[in-house]
Amino acid sequence: MRSFSNLRESFQRGDVVYGAWSALPSAFAAELMVSPGVGYVCVDQQHGLIDYGDCLAMFAAIEARGSVPISRVPANEAWLIAKTLDAGAQGVIVPLVNNRAEAQKAVEACRYPPQGVRSFGPIRAAVVSAARDTDTLGNGPLCFVMVETREGVKNIEEIATTPGLDGIYVGPADLALGLGLAPDLDKAEPEHAQAVQDILQACKRAGIVAGIQCSGGRTGKQYADKGFQLITVIKDSALLQAGAKREIRIALDQGATPAEQGGYT
Repeated sequence: MRSFSNLRESFQRGDVVYGAWSALPSAFAAELMVSPGVGYVCVDQQHGLIDYGDCLAMFAAIEARGSVPISRVPANEAWLIAKTLDAGAQGVIVPLVNNRAEAQKAVEACRYPPQGVRSFGPIRAAVVSAARDTDTLGNGPLCFVMVETREGVKNIEEIATTPGLDGIYVGPADLALGLGLAPDLDKAEPEHAQAVQDILQACKRAGIVAGIQCSGGRTGKQYADKGFQLITVIKDSALLQAGAKREIRIALDQGATPAEQGGYT
């Protein structure tokens, strides 16, 4: 089983880690996402159709396939973050962080005192980590925050330099909304491109990981070439929907659309 320590070592070497996104409440779907080269699967509790019981089964399925389970939590609340980590997630992505104080709140929720505020009850985390000491269980999990608003972009330097923060994750659609643009993954507007670049450069200066959500492998490779290291290139619900549309169009002799020619993204 890969672990947060494996991911940390990859990032420290400057490696790019590609991953998958799970929105469907299915352990089997999560298993199917772990193809060779998938270094992590993010279980989405914010916008996915997933509850706590689903998380437990999905984390176990992802681990069994040799990948790392992480999770986007619904909100920047200490009890939600701690409960997710106690269930065995090896990292969290915390949405809607706009300043240093909010970033610090997310970090402290992941760490035990005196570094943080997490209470001790690693009911499943202790099993999958084979440890019960607070250094391993508290300092091991990865803490990423999402910058999704004008305010967050404005405060990017203070967010990126938050002590204990492992990285910043860009959701292009959420960021677009925050900038007053249509919520798409592949954005060409200069303001959006500049915001993404500002986030990336702030991460580089702070020595933390820049992550991003992509529409597919081709875009993911482009972001890797720019310096992003945690890159989501596939999503279960999108793959299922795009694949179904493509195959029925072919069966009806309508052919695949140009957007579908490159695969199920």
